[in-house]
Amino acid sequence: MKLKAAKSPPYSLDRAVLEQEVRLDTYRASGPGGQHVNRTESAVRLTHPPSGVVVTATENRSQIRNREVAFERLIHRLRALNRVPKPRKPTRVSRAAKERRLVAKKHRAAIKRGRGRGHEEY
Repeated sequence: MKLKAAKSPPYSLDRAVLEQEVRLDTYRASGPGGQHVNRTESAVRLTHPPSGVVVTATENRSQIRNREVAFERLIHRLRALNRVPKPRKPTRVSRAAKERRLVAKKHRAAIKRGRGRGHEEY
């Protein structure tokens, strides 16, 4: 389920604010654990509607620990979304680099020309 981002970055990383913004779903985890895992809803899914980020945690037997792990993952993902990429500074290709490229192209063309019939040199 893909959510549309309603708010643009930067997203708040404060735990109290995040607890108000996220939707917390609990469900039964899969995997080993026998009766305990079949009876308890210890898996946690956090959905952050402003960014559309969804994180899950199912590793621990405790829902409380899974909730903590899920919030850590959410904060990590939001921190990555908040990071503004440095603007690219356009640079000019140097004269030496242009010459190297042309020499390489001429060399490659000569190799390809030599692949035809009648150009065998002994």
